Amino acid sequence: MGYRWFVERAARELGLSGYARNLADGRVEVYVTGAAERIDQIAARLATGPELADVRSVNGMEAAVEKKSGFRCY
Repeated sequence: MGYRWFVERAARELGLSGYARNLADGRVEVYVTGAAERIDQIAARLATGPELADVRSVNGMEAAVEKKSGFRCY
């Protein structure tokens, strides 16, 4: 399973909305909205990733809230 699809699955399990998309430099940008404790839970999952992922770092930051329904991968 790829990283973005891993993120989508985790976000849906946790009831979060947002998106995951690849960036030109190879990183993956993840934007989620939802309850703070659920965001903390997905952040922990992002640091591990799926079985064959090579996660080197996860940087979290607050962002302006965007209206999103569901979760999508780009």
